[in-house]
This record gives sequence, structure tokens and C-alpha cells, in this order.
Amino acid sequence: MAEISGFAAKVRDRLPFTRWSLLRMALSNRSLERTGQVGDGRERALLDYVRAHATEGDPDSVLAVIDDFARNHTILMNVGDEKGLLLDAAIRRADPALLLELGAYVGYSAVRTGRAMPATARLVSVEASAANAEIASAVIAHAGLADRVHVVLGKIGDGGQTVRRLTEEYGFGSGALDFVFIDHLKSAYLPDLNTMLDAGWLHPGTVVVADNVKVPGAPDYRRYMHEREGGSWRTTEHKTHVEYQSLITDLVLESEYLG
Repeated sequence: MAEISGFAAKVRDRLPFTRWSLLRMALSNRSLERTGQVGDGRERALLDYVRAHATEGDPDSVLAVIDDFARNHTILMNVGDEKGLLLDAAIRRADPALLLELGAYVGYSAVRTGRAMPATARLVSVEASAANAEIASAVIAHAGLADRVHVVLGKIGDGGQTVRRLTEEYGFGSGALDFVFIDHLKSAYLPDLNTMLDAGWLHPGTVVVADNVKVPGAPDYRRYMHEREGGSWRTTEHKTHVEYQSLITDLVLESEYLG
């Protein structure tokens, strides 16, 4: 029986299109654009699963439970365990004090970042969906990180409201940001990066990590980094896979701002 179960898991990972939860997510573009959620309740179900199975105050336990839910129950749009290792390593190399995340979703990457960053560091995660922000905040609190990881409802491209709030309430002044993780609306990657540059938040050495640059894809962002390679940016492209399967390849870009 264990051999059959193991074989089934391998088939599931290699043939992700056989999973209804992935098909449902692929067909949910309208719901995702409108609400930031797939539309079948999986995000709320994830929170219930975390509360039922993860050890409170233990980020490792919370991450393991979310990975289990996404791999064995219902696919989620978080960065996942494979690409999460790239995020972990980039944070440790940057040794940041102030971090920004664009796209909290259910809080997985915020917990992952909170675990990897220095104990005195602070992370602010900007999330456009009120429902996602509520779930992410609860997951972060369950992991015991609410004192250092904060979810802000809004978006960088909202005409300046969120930028002002980050500046006034969270200290996002000139050269203040050491690390940025981008994993939200793909068409907003480059505009939001330019807004941060215009605001003067980055400094030479700031590291920006962008997920899903190949799938669903952020071609204008990737082109921008290619055109500025060795000038204002130095970028490493990490070849990896779309979360929780091994068939569809993806790219994570890790870029250092050179000024």
C-alpha cells in the first residue's frame, strides 16, 4: 500500500494537470483578478487547517502544514517549498533590517521570510485583497511572528495612498529598504519597482527577488533587468518549477540594485 501511495504522489507531482484543484485555479482568472482568491474557499480552508494542525508559535510547523495542504490537498499560489529555499538563501545573503513583500496571499512567504530574516528585522507585506490580508495576518500570528511581520492592506499602484502610509507609519524613507520580494499581480512587477525607485527607497545593495517570472510570466520585468544588467542591476536567474509539482518550469529572478 505504501508503494502505491508513493507512486501516486510521484504521478501527481509529475502530472499536475490531473489535479482538480489546479484546474480550478487555472480557470479562475476572473475571481483572482476581482478578489485575489480562487473562489472555492481554499484560502479559508488553509487557515482552518493551519489552526488545527500547526504548532502555535512555531514557524517551521506552520510552513510544513501549509506545504502539506498545498501538496496533498489543494494547490495554493504561494511560493512553495522548492522556490522557498531560493528565497531563504537570498534573505540570508542580504542580511536585511527592513523588508517589503508585495503579495501576502495566505501568509506563507511572509512566515518563511520572518523565519529567515535577522531577529531584529521587520517585514511589511502589502496585500491588495482584504480577505487575503485577514487570512495572512492570522497565519502570521499563529506562527508567532506578528510582532515583526505586518500586513498592510493596499497596493503600491493606488495613486500614492499606500506609499504614503509605508513612509509615514513604517519608516520607508530614503534608502531604507534592504530586501524586496515581489509575488503579486505580474503586470504590476515593473511599475511597482519603478515606484519604489522613484520614492528613493532602495540603496546600492538592496536585493529584489521576483517569483513567477516565467509562469504566469512577467516579461517586461525580465526585459528590464536584462537591459540594465551590469549597469543599475546585477541579476541571477534561478531555474526552478512552478510550486508543488515538477513538470512546469519557472524562473525566480534575484537582482541586486547597484545604484
